[in-house]
Amino acid sequence: MDRHLFTEDHDRYREVVREFVTREVEPHLERWDRDRLIDRPVWLAAGKYGLIGLGVPESDGGGGEPDYRYQVVLIEELARVGAASLISSFSVQDNIVMPYVRDLGTADQRRRWLPGMASGELIGAIAMTEPGAGSDLQGIRTAARRDGDHWVLDGQKTFITSGVNADFVIVVARTDPDAGSRGFSLIVVETGTPGFTRGRKLDKIGMHAQDTAELFFDNVRVPAANLLGEAGGGFVHLMERLPLERLSIATSALAGAEAVFTETRRYCFERRAFGKPIGDFQNTRFQLAEMATELDVTRAYHDLAVLALNEGTLGVVDAAKAKWWATELQKRVIDRCLQLHGGYGYMLEYPVAKAFIDSRIQTIYGGTTEIMKEIIGRDIARTARTPR
Repeated sequence: MDRHLFTEDHDRYREVVREFVTREVEPHLERWDRDRLIDRPVWLAAGKYGLIGLGVPESDGGGGEPDYRYQVVLIEELARVGAASLISSFSVQDNIVMPYVRDLGTADQRRRWLPGMASGELIGAIAMTEPGAGSDLQGIRTAARRDGDHWVLDGQKTFITSGVNADFVIVVARTDPDAGSRGFSLIVVETGTPGFTRGRKLDKIGMHAQDTAELFFDNVRVPAANLLGEAGGGFVHLMERLPLERLSIATSALAGAEAVFTETRRYCFERRAFGKPIGDFQNTRFQLAEMATELDVTRAYHDLAVLALNEGTLGVVDAAKAKWWATELQKRVIDRCLQLHGGYGYMLEYPVAKAFIDSRIQTIYGGTTEIMKEIIGRDIARTARTPR
């Protein structure tokens, strides 16, 4: 089935991305995994190639191109070489942190942070999750109190993507304990601020190159000018930007699954058993047929969601559907592809093995599958009770 999502401009952009991946990514993948860290040069290279900060206005040092399809191209090309950790790191920068600063920042905040993010000189992170608060953001205990021209921040965050490399962190903090969902604010804490420390770099099952850290805030005094958006508006700000975050995870899940399927399809007609390619056995063909169909159907929904996002009409429920379905599909496809590789699939020198461990987080971060289904289920219940 032909894919009509992209234009010639996107195809030309894909050529630029492939050159970047060949020169700046593939030679370093093993080292990044070994070091458990993606070093700075690839960020600076991505900035020079114009691959990050596309959605940032030109006046703020970015590409001035909000079309999310360019992000899809970048994610697909990185997935093709198994760069899952870099996809996640770039996505946090481009699809989470930058939109917050771009949409909510004052003129001074935009001037301070956006040009450096678009060039790759500054890396941002967002700190929501705590040891006792994951999907339940209402359980956040990190607190900030106003003291003259400063906010004083105390608390702890964990599982923070880019937590080691980040030059600044958008911290979700409780600023009014009696205001319920209106009691949260977003406060930017910059590296070097007294009382802000990083804990250990967390040792994960997969995504080894992606730096994930614990963050600690002990009587951290942050200028009041570092409040991002409205005081008490943090929860609303988060909800408004979840569709983009969750669609970006769906994009990476689909791209990752397609990359592994493509490699497995090739393998099945090169690997021989009992005198013929394993792809000529009926069970293998049925497995490939089922996966190809599921991927095509998922791609159709994903591409519609991309167009809706570009039009500003992608809602929280539709994004939740894309996120949980695509990530669960990724797990399912990669597991079946690993099985088709037999014993070789368990060897880390084969891309399918690395994809297997890297993909496991996808159904957890950005909102678990269970939370996505709850969001969808609540919407079903609400509409079912609404009189026609």
